Amino acid sequence: MSDAANTSLSRHPAAAFSGGAIIGALGGLIGLGGAEFRLPILIGFFNFAALESVILNKAMSLVVVATALPFRAGTVPFSVIADNWPIVVNLLAGSLIGAWFGAGWATRLQSEILYKVIAIILVAIAIVLVLGHAATAGQPLLTGAAQLVAGVIAGLIIGIVAALLGVAGGELLIPTLVLLFGAEVKLAGSLSLAVSLPTMLVSFTRYSQDQSFSVIGRNKTFMLVMAAGSIVGTFIGSLLLGIVPNAILLPALAIILLISAVKVWRASRATL
Repeated sequence: MSDAANTSLSRHPAAAFSGGAIIGALGGLIGLGGAEFRLPILIGFFNFAALESVILNKAMSLVVVATALPFRAGTVPFSVIADNWPIVVNLLAGSLIGAWFGAGWATRLQSEILYKVIAIILVAIAIVLVLGHAATAGQPLLTGAAQLVAGVIAGLIIGIVAALLGVAGGELLIPTLVLLFGAEVKLAGSLSLAVSLPTMLVSFTRYSQDQSFSVIGRNKTFMLVMAAGSIVGTFIGSLLLGIVPNAILLPALAIILLISAVKVWRASRATL
């Protein structure tokens, strides 16, 4: 069977939905959209190029985040999010800038370099997953002007990372909100979505200026089906939350990310 036939088969709607559901379930188990796991699958299984994978991942992340925010309204009302608008604005001051520049860098990087950048960031997220996800609410790490400056810097870094991977950035945002601002974990999850949505829209706008953006038009059905699978999987994963102990779950997911990072790094050689 030819490579084109293999690619066509792997991108079948059933495969797209199933892949999205599995990834969404993984994300739902840890309170995320699963985009960190979706990106390596887009590259390694569905055979999209690095930049195309990032753009598709960003589009699907937008769909998942846009639906997750109202889904969580029963637990964390919009009024509570509005009461914490200074925190959202503080992080957005950096993340919007980071998202624009991150997306711009991604479109200019050579493919083999982008693969390696993605692999390195996946390793970093695996480390944060294990160390940062256990963060518990308490006193803010900083206050006053120091907190404002730290918030902008953290937002800038998160915006860059989110743009380069095409993710919402919740894995980095939630520990930042808990540790830097002392937010309760459930509130941090909703605040991270409030920060992620405009941040992703900025990087998405920047990506739309690149010719690789046409990958969405060519794969619209695939994208929507996989996004639907991600939403279903996230819902299922959230129902299973607490069944699998974090002591087992988080290291296992970190290992998946590390394996994915190795595969993405190796994929860079194919572009040489």
